[in-house]
Amino acid sequence: MSVLRNNTLFLRAVEPEDLDVLYEWENDTALWMKGDTINPYSRFTIKMYIERSICENALELGQMRLMICLAGSGSVIGMIDIFDIDTINGKAALGLLIDGKYRGNGYSDMSIDLACSYAGEVLMLHQLYAHIAVDNAHCIKCFERNGFVRSGILKDWKRFRHGYTDVFVYQKFFSVLHGRQL
Repeated sequence: MSVLRNNTLFLRAVEPEDLDVLYEWENDTALWMKGDTINPYSRFTIKMYIERSICENALELGQMRLMICLAGSGSVIGMIDIFDIDTINGKAALGLLIDGKYRGNGYSDMSIDLACSYAGEVLMLHQLYAHIAVDNAHCIKCFERNGFVRSGILKDWKRFRHGYTDVFVYQKFFSVLHGRQL
C-alpha cells in the first residue's frame, strides 16, 4: 500500500472540484470553535488557495491540505491539514476534519495514520504536533490512539465568546531516516 492509501481511504491533493465542500466546511461556524478560524472565507479566496496549492510546493508554502476520500467511491469525507511546516527543525502541526455524516466509522484514526506515514516517510519530518482544547475528549482519545503523547498545556490559549480555555499539546515523533515512530 502507498503511504497515502489503505484499503478504506486515500489522501489526495486538493483539486478545483473541491471548492464547494471546502467552502461549506470553512464557513461552518460550529467548526470554528475547534480550530483557529474567526471569519468566513469567500469562494474566491478558497479558489485562489486551491490554485496556489496546485502550483506551489507545499514545503515552501508551509502548509499542505489533503482531502480524505473513500477508496471505493472516491467520495470526499474530510481533510487533513499539515501546516506550520518547519523543514529546518523537521516539524509540522496536524489538523483533521471528518464531515459530520462520516464520523464514528474509524476514519479519523485511519486518516491520522496515513498522514503520519506521509509526514515521516515522504516529508521526512521528525515530528507532528497538535493543539487540542482540553474539553475535546473525542479528539484527545483519537490522537492518543494514534501514538500522540501529551507533552504540555497552554493556559488560556484559545478565546471563546465566554472566556478562555486551555489547550493540550500533543506530539508524535518519527525516525528521521525511516519515518518510523521513535
